[in-house]
Amino acid sequence: MNPQNPIGIFDSGIGGLTVYRAIRKILPLEDLIYLGDTARVPYGTKSEATVQRYARQNVEWLIQHDVKMVVVACNTASAFALNALQAEFSIPIVGVIKPGVKAAIQKTKRERIGVIGTAGTVHSEAYTQEIKKMLPNAYIVSRACPLFVPLVEEGRLSGRITDDIAKEYLSPFRKERIDTLILGCTHYPLLKPAIRKMMSAVTLIDSAEATAKETLRLLKEKRMLGSMVQKGESRIYVTDLPNGFKKVAQIFLKNSIPEVAIAEI
Repeated sequence: MNPQNPIGIFDSGIGGLTVYRAIRKILPLEDLIYLGDTARVPYGTKSEATVQRYARQNVEWLIQHDVKMVVVACNTASAFALNALQAEFSIPIVGVIKPGVKAAIQKTKRERIGVIGTAGTVHSEAYTQEIKKMLPNAYIVSRACPLFVPLVEEGRLSGRITDDIAKEYLSPFRKERIDTLILGCTHYPLLKPAIRKMMSAVTLIDSAEATAKETLRLLKEKRMLGSMVQKGESRIYVTDLPNGFKKVAQIFLKNSIPEVAIAEI
């Protein structure tokens, strides 16, 4: 695989742009291709077989664009499809769950870890299973926070409504005395200030940042880092361009949005 080839990133929609942003920050010289499957979002309501089929099609599309590795920037696809993708394709493929769990285990002092995510991710127990593999005696508390995603996509990153919803979701974690909280949805890093208000004594684990660090580690291990001397190029593709996409993308990328094109899958 040519080290000068781009890194491919895909998500069921727009949330994976937090992973894209984190990778761009830590790997500024790499070319990136982001694929948002906006025509078939959300994945969380789909069956495991359907998510695997969509994920496979996304990887095949990215491979057609000569990517050197693929980052699955979607918690549901990471939970349901990552193992199948890694078994089927020869290029390196990483998801967002294992890097987040590794980071949490490194930070926890009392082995009491919380996980927040969408209903689909929480019900899959993917984070719980991964934590137990690495830290068998860990005490784990998980909770779905379904209103966090629409808050982000409406641009309500702060304010009374956001604080009230954060309080409703996160108050139970205080009683559980967790010391580490995994943000198990790619939208949630944008709500860090509101979450920190409720969980000031808890270490927040941003899966996007952890996944970017894992991407860097893997590229170094495989000797696949690009050697470009200028800032890498970025391309964003979506399978449908819904109304308001660019407005929401501005929230994720702070207005630095590359040209958005349609991908036919």
